[in-house]
Amino acid sequence: MNSTIQPQQLKMKSIIEDSRWQAVLGRDGASDGKFVFAVSSTGVYCRPSCPSKRPRRENVTFFPRPQEAETAGFRACLRCRPKAIVGNPRQELIKSVCRYIELHLDEPVTLARLGAEFQQSPFHLQRTFKAVLGITPKEYADSCRMRGFRQKLKAGHSVTRAMHDAGYSSTSRLYSRTSSELGMEPAKYRRGAIATPIRYSFTESPIGRMIIAATDKGICSIQFADSEEELEQGLKQEFPYAVRRRDDEGLTQLADQVVQRISGVEPSSSLPLDIQATAFQRRVWSYLQSIAFGKTRSYTEVAKAIRHPSAVRAVARACATNPVAIAIPCHRVLRSNGDLGGYRWGMQRKKALLEIESPQSR
Repeated sequence: MNSTIQPQQLKMKSIIEDSRWQAVLGRDGASDGKFVFAVSSTGVYCRPSCPSKRPRRENVTFFPRPQEAETAGFRACLRCRPKAIVGNPRQELIKSVCRYIELHLDEPVTLARLGAEFQQSPFHLQRTFKAVLGITPKEYADSCRMRGFRQKLKAGHSVTRAMHDAGYSSTSRLYSRTSSELGMEPAKYRRGAIATPIRYSFTESPIGRMIIAATDKGICSIQFADSEEELEQGLKQEFPYAVRRRDDEGLTQLADQVVQRISGVEPSSSLPLDIQATAFQRRVWSYLQSIAFGKTRSYTEVAKAIRHPSAVRAVARACATNPVAIAIPCHRVLRSNGDLGGYRWGMQRKKALLEIESPQSR
C-alpha cells in the first residue's frame, strides 16, 4: 500500500507546485497570503504578486508561511514585504502603492508608471486605490507632499528648502495649493505659523471649558478640556511659533455662536473657518456639516454618502483629526451598531452632546 501512496503524494505535490509557479509567473495577488516563494540565488522570499523580476524555476522553493521560509534561512523581500500580508490582498496592494508613492514624491508618478510597477492596468489600479482609501493616487501624493511641507516649515526650515524636501518641483505648484491647504502663505506658516497673529479666548460651555482660536481668516481651533492650562498647551503645540494673543472681547461673538450651536441655536451665517485639510478630509468634513442638529450617521453611512463606501476607517480618522469641534459636528457620527465610537475630546463629552441634541431633551 505504501508503494502506491508515495507516488500519489509526489504527483499531488507536483500539481500544487506547478499551480503555485503559475501564480508566481502571473503575479497573482489573490494568492498572496496562501504561500511564499523563496529564491536560492538571492536568499530572499517573496509573496506571489511581488513586482520583482521572475527567477528561474530551478531556484525556487515554496513555503506555506513566511516563518518556514525564514527557518530555512531566507529573508523577507523588502519590496513586497511578504510578512505584512493579513489576508486582504487588495488592501496590501494599496499599502504597497502608498509606500511607493511616498518614496517617489519628488518624481512624476503617473498612473501608467504605477500600473507598470505593480502589474495592474492604470484604470484598475486607480479604481482599486480610490475604493480602499477614498482618494486617487494623485490626491494621496499631494497630501503627502503637503504634510511633509508643513512638518518642514514647523521644524524651522526655509520655504525653499521645505518645498524641495517635500517633493515640490516648482514654486508655482506649491503656491497653487497653499491657500486651501495651509490657510495662509507658506512664509507665514513657517515654524508653526511664525509671526502669524492667532487670537484665542476661553469660555464656559455646556460640556466644559472651551478654547476658540482664530486667524484673520477665520476659526482655526475649537477644543475642549478640563482646564485652561491644558487648552492653551494644545494650542501651543499646534502653532508653536505663532504670535498667540488672548482676546476675550474680540472673540466674544464667535464664542457665543459656538455655544449657541451646542444648544441647537443655529447662527444666521456659517462660521468662518481657517483649517488645514487633505482632499479626503475636506469631503468628510463638508458632509458632516450637512448633518442636522439631533441627527446622527454611522461611519459607514458617511463613507457611502461621499461615494467611498469602503473607506470607513478613513472616515473615522478624518473625524478623529477634526480641529474645530461643533463647527464640524463629528460627534454626530456613530458606529453602525449604535455604539458611540471615538471622540477627540472624550467620550463623556460626546455622550453629553448627543443627549443635549436628543428629541427627548429638546
